[in-house]
Amino acid sequence: MIEDWSSPLITREYAQRRVLPPFELAAELVRNGSCEPSGPTLEQKCLISTSVLDAGGIDEFVAFLSRRLPGHGIATTIMLTDPAGGGGLLLRSVREEGIQVIQESVENSRRWLADNRPDVISAHAPPDWFVEAAHDARIPIVETLHAVPTPIGTNWQAEGRRSRYVRFFIAVSELVRLQYLHGNPAFNPDAIVTIPNGFNDRHRPAVDRTAARQWLGLEDEFLFVSLGRHVMQKNAYGLISAFAAVAQTYQHAHLLIAGRMDDALYMQQLVRLRRHTGALDRIHLRDSISHPSLLLCAADCFVLDSFFEGWPLASMEALCAGLPVIMSDVGGAREQVGRDGKFGYIVANPAGDPENVTWETAARQRFQAQRNEAELVSAMSDIIAKREHWEAERSVIAREARIRFDVEACIKQYVNVLGKAAAG
Repeated sequence: MIEDWSSPLITREYAQRRVLPPFELAAELVRNGSCEPSGPTLEQKCLISTSVLDAGGIDEFVAFLSRRLPGHGIATTIMLTDPAGGGGLLLRSVREEGIQVIQESVENSRRWLADNRPDVISAHAPPDWFVEAAHDARIPIVETLHAVPTPIGTNWQAEGRRSRYVRFFIAVSELVRLQYLHGNPAFNPDAIVTIPNGFNDRHRPAVDRTAARQWLGLEDEFLFVSLGRHVMQKNAYGLISAFAAVAQTYQHAHLLIAGRMDDALYMQQLVRLRRHTGALDRIHLRDSISHPSLLLCAADCFVLDSFFEGWPLASMEALCAGLPVIMSDVGGAREQVGRDGKFGYIVANPAGDPENVTWETAARQRFQAQRNEAELVSAMSDIIAKREHWEAERSVIAREARIRFDVEACIKQYVNVLGKAAAG
């Protein structure tokens, strides 16, 4: 159902020759920039918990923290809380860099917490057993809210009790902070702080745009790129429906959606929809890619029509690559894109009020005509019509984004909150 990356988007004779191998180039740049410089003496121990380490946004951020915190005096260990979840490229990568990763049964993980008692835990979508085990071991937890509802859903009836075990929450966007306090109003608002994610430039090296477009077989085509897992949350169904209308007017427009296939049934619906759009050869469904900088450098615009997000890394990385961004009104959109049209456009949330979107409301809308389709079509069409303007603005967008999403500002704020939690 997903095409192979060995094939370019558009098959042309010169594209088959692959004069420059962008994959290998990007991999070499990442290897050269992956080692952290020696830092201060490691005075604190932080356990970073997540379910898996593969290709998702949470996975990327966990790897980022594990690499950056030691440079600020905090030793890091990662614990995978899903014993059956395994890992992928990121798991192998951080282990090769010398970062300890614990992947044990629930019972052994509980025992590890009790025996080792790190100074603080940075938790990312932690299961209830892990939160309870950390509480029993008297280890303070700082939980990052990457989205509300969380990737495993939020049981608001039980959240009041569960949240008593959490010292601080970090919300990745102000919308996520508001969503959480709306669902758990008894929680102390002073104990939940907003820290936007930073741009991890060391692991997202720039790649030559001409070479990247040649590798994909592109000449004058206009390429929309969307990076995200093939699941309901990301709403590729709504995006494909909107693009089909755009494609009728702009024959040179292409849409590339790349991400891990986490929901096979949803993917089947995407394939079926793609087949009936009339733009079959201009809608490309691919797996996740190790070095997404290749796609961002080749693209003309990034677009994300999610039902809900916390702080999508892909859209931030697109801005740092100089792309205009079109996003639905989800967590992070207002901070990343803004309302003034300088960096792109925010369109209405496909499920309504973004503060009240739930799994249930998204599920009801996932295969329906969505209320933001006309607005999304208009935004995509406008970006194409003003292609020369956005081409000229790429360097400005990239420069300002790298300032706005400064990675050191992000990590220093994390260090501050983790230190407060460890100090009691």
